[in-house]
Amino acid sequence: MKKILLLLAEGFEIYEASVFIDVMGWNLNEGDGSTELVTCALRKEIKSSFNQRFIVDCIIDEVEVNAFDALAVPGGFEVYGFYNDAYDSRFLDVIRRFRGEGKTIASVCAGALSLGKSGVLKYKRGTTYNSPVRREALQGFGVQVINQPVVMDDNMITSWNPSTAIDVAFLLLELLTTKDNAGKVRRLMGF
Repeated sequence: MKKILLLLAEGFEIYEASVFIDVMGWNLNEGDGSTELVTCALRKEIKSSFNQRFIVDCIIDEVEVNAFDALAVPGGFEVYGFYNDAYDSRFLDVIRRFRGEGKTIASVCAGALSLGKSGVLKYKRGTTYNSPVRREALQGFGVQVINQPVVMDDNMITSWNPSTAIDVAFLLLELLTTKDNAGKVRRLMGF
């Protein structure tokens, strides 16, 4: 079984998180049956963007990185407090530990800024939300910002806005299973 940790910051974007839940869930039931997704945050209950409440499976202090195969980090909205959690030292430490173990890391939109802030993207190619402010912030972390929707460098995936989230989730599924299996799940889901 391939386990994916979905790391959520307060103010995370629901759509960007939900694609990982759906793709990995579809794979569990209709694909090769090999994926399990676990949600995690700094607190047991958090709010997403637009103030929706969520209860996560575990809190960050309970995470044992060696029990997981991949990390997924959706982006979020500053106005809903996203960067308070996304730049928290405990949040960044989990990212560093996944990178230290050589595990696949996938991020969507502003989620790449957490990767940048943690240092794991330094001197790597990446992208983030396609606004000058966010791209400059990512570049400020030593990342070579690439102007394309999805960028993969050294087993780390970044993307530029919510529209890319589903592609990132399918790419992560492909990396964890096979291209054929990811294609099958994509077709079954109608993409």
